[in-house]
Amino acid sequence: MIIDTHIHLDDERYREDFDLMLQRAYQEGVEAFIIPGAHPGTLDRAVELSEQYENIYFAVGVHPYDMEHVEMLEWEKYAAHPKCVAIGECGLDYFRLEGSEEEKNEEKKRQDDVFRQQIRFAKRIKKPLIVHIRDASHDAKMVLIEEGADAVGGVLHCYNADDELLALANYGFYFGIGGVVTFQNAKKLVNILPRIPLDKLLIETDGPYLTPHPHRGTRNEPAYTRFIANKMGELLGMDVAQIESLTSVNAKHLFRLR
Repeated sequence: MIIDTHIHLDDERYREDFDLMLQRAYQEGVEAFIIPGAHPGTLDRAVELSEQYENIYFAVGVHPYDMEHVEMLEWEKYAAHPKCVAIGECGLDYFRLEGSEEEKNEEKKRQDDVFRQQIRFAKRIKKPLIVHIRDASHDAKMVLIEEGADAVGGVLHCYNADDELLALANYGFYFGIGGVVTFQNAKKLVNILPRIPLDKLLIETDGPYLTPHPHRGTRNEPAYTRFIANKMGELLGMDVAQIESLTSVNAKHLFRLR
């Protein structure tokens, strides 16, 4: 059994064949799905799906690219929902910074502020974090430590294979492994995977993005967790059944799933 711990089922690209897509996932042994919060505009769809399907859960949060919408989010309302299992995806993303150095620094400061707000909220309501980090490993690590995020822990979504972030395993953080591990150019992730504690590994797709080999170039979907689990088993010298079991146990523990 597999739990897809990061799948944007509220994305419009899944609407047309949603039930068929779920059926394919079930056939591949996927037993539960977590929809991360990214843009507040899609959150109602995530809630609707969580209420319609017993094995779909959601998180509430604001992605660094969408932080201008943070004020429109009714945090308390959504976080109190029984199917809300986490806060995020929140974090720091410096990949698209543009403008002068001063403008870039202002953008970093805004991201930092919104990230810290979400960590504090997670601590207050005692829910784990879903953390997005891109080209900002050191800053994100320091924010998490400074804000005492170890009180709730969480997952480093789409773990970027940065050696510095491995230390966060000691602060209650898990590592989300997705389709990137199957890419031919994923040497850093391939090399660092055996160093991640087994009790801190999670499987995710980040669908509809980051489709694993051999389906790159198409829409990603939960059934493709099979390729991720197979590659992880190959790299760790473990049976696929072991990978499925340990990552599911880890996900249930972190997100307190039934």
